Amino acid sequence: MIDLHTHSRVSDGSASPTEVVELAAAAGLRAIALTDHDRFDGLTQAKARAIELGIEFISGVEVSCHYNEGTMHMLVYFVDAHSSPIAETLIEMQMAREDRNLKILELMNKDGINITFEELSAEGGGVGIGKPHFAALLVKKGVVSTLQEAFDHYLAKGNKYYVEKITLSPKDMIALSLRSGGMPVLAHPFTVEEDRDRLADIIQGWVSDGLAGIEAHYGRYNQEQREFLVGLAEKLDIVATGGSDFHGTYKPDLSVGVGKGDLRVPYRALEQLRLRSENHLSKVY
Repeated sequence: MIDLHTHSRVSDGSASPTEVVELAAAAGLRAIALTDHDRFDGLTQAKARAIELGIEFISGVEVSCHYNEGTMHMLVYFVDAHSSPIAETLIEMQMAREDRNLKILELMNKDGINITFEELSAEGGGVGIGKPHFAALLVKKGVVSTLQEAFDHYLAKGNKYYVEKITLSPKDMIALSLRSGGMPVLAHPFTVEEDRDRLADIIQGWVSDGLAGIEAHYGRYNQEQREFLVGLAEKLDIVATGGSDFHGTYKPDLSVGVGKGDLRVPYRALEQLRLRSENHLSKVY
């Protein structure tokens, strides 16, 4: 079994990159991907630990895209984290994210919620500060009781401390991923559209743009949802990938490798994705 969707404290998880790999090894996984939001910073540490533990490691990233006045997520695998078009774009997006964090902080301080940048940085481990870290501090300050309450009432789109971040369209992100030698995969597809006929049409359009797969085996989906997405992937001739979406204490119901307990992502998903990557690279180079 494998897990192709995990997060560390480099973005919005609570575990270090090496701890994520250690959890994967403890779960008996054959392969693990680290897919932090919009940044590659943890990959070197995670890969080194994976080599030590004898577990296959896949470089990845989860990138936000704008879609229908909201956002959706694209997972990208096998990219060069140090020298590629997507690496350069993500650096620009990180700078924009830092500006957004300062704006959110300013809005909260104006309302008398006294959170300092130092507190925020400490909560995020000094890297990859995002909304979950704001949410955690709102709980610690007694403004809300739970992380979910922080998102529902303060941080989600439409609420007073929501600040839009700079993103690409799905089509542009797919193109950027392919130019970078990566394989773009749609994360948790039902967040894009719950109506299955419309979802199939949307994904088919992205397949025409070069989408390589969809996250059919997702940590929070039930068996019926997974089977539908696996069937859709087969119909569209793309890869049915999967992962837990592990975030540690920020999503305590999702564990590495097993999600809510019943997740089983087959190794053949990685084999199929790698074969598609090799075929793409042979055409490009």
